[in-house]
Amino acid sequence: MTVTGFFCDFTVAIPTYNGANRISEVLERLKWQLGTTHIRWEIIVVDNNSSDQTAAVVRRYQQGWSNLRYAFEPRQGATYARQRAIKLARSPLIGFLDDDNLPSAVWVAQAIKFLREHPQAGIIGSHIRGQFDSEVPKDFERIAPFLALIDRGPQPLFYAPEKKVLPPGAGMVVRRHAWMENVPDNPVLGGRTKDSMLTGEDMETTLHIQQAGWEVWYNPAMRVEHKIPAQRLTHDYLCDLMRGIGLSRYRTRMLSVKKHQKYPMLLAYTVNDIRKMIRHIVKYRAGVWRDPVTASEMTLYIYSLLSPAFFLQMHLQRVWSSSQLRKRWIGDASGSAFNQHGARSQAASTIGSESL
Repeated sequence: MTVTGFFCDFTVAIPTYNGANRISEVLERLKWQLGTTHIRWEIIVVDNNSSDQTAAVVRRYQQGWSNLRYAFEPRQGATYARQRAIKLARSPLIGFLDDDNLPSAVWVAQAIKFLREHPQAGIIGSHIRGQFDSEVPKDFERIAPFLALIDRGPQPLFYAPEKKVLPPGAGMVVRRHAWMENVPDNPVLGGRTKDSMLTGEDMETTLHIQQAGWEVWYNPAMRVEHKIPAQRLTHDYLCDLMRGIGLSRYRTRMLSVKKHQKYPMLLAYTVNDIRKMIRHIVKYRAGVWRDPVTASEMTLYIYSLLSPAFFLQMHLQRVWSSSQLRKRWIGDASGSAFNQHGARSQAASTIGSESL
């Protein structure tokens, strides 16, 4: 895929769910980007099935702002919103900001500059620091990367594949054709929703691109502030977050493993997760569940260990739901019920089948 036919140089994509109270501050930051005089760029706000006034807020900003676009994505999850932005983008480079990410005044210019200087880079991550509404828990720095807070020093850093460390999706910039050619339309991990904390979608996407041979970099000149409300620093939220990350780990771990290495690596990961759990219990003893940071780490280890079983269960559920055995069983069950209650109507039988 070439850049022929692109209308601009850069796209900023902002997925948002019920972000009416947050999106304005992000758009204000983007209004005042420096060093973009000779850059043609656009902004796409992807409304991920919001039920608030997100659309109205964006429409208000669109007045007199020709490079601001609005799109609606009904499938819940960050990956689906990003997929929508990738397909709509009119540029070869796309930068992703969440609706609580505030870019520095030169974020766009620095992203373009870095990618032009590094033609083999398919993804670059930002330097992300937190903007907190409340005091952070003790030892918070141990889990800060899991909340998309990244500081890897003042110099650009290459993410070597063997290190198995990658940047978060917040503040990430990608080459459109690297994504289009390597990221599947229907990913396994869609992202957190109002009903599920299962996450890992950033890692899955990046691994697809990295495994295809593209380089992944950290660029400290791309600075972003991540607004983190007090609720996201509570014991319950942090444990829920780590539960979702842990459950996704079978998928993200196996993506970078060759097929013949799958079972030995699964065994190695299992042993390592158990080792971490034992070490954690020995070190913190009775306090292992009391402190928010310590408890969230323990939750991560436990659900990382359970992740293979979780994905096996999902696979079996998919097989069962599409199997002829299930269809035959439902048919037999409906027929038996009808014979026992001869007066049942066809409509009542249909409702019963749907409820299964």
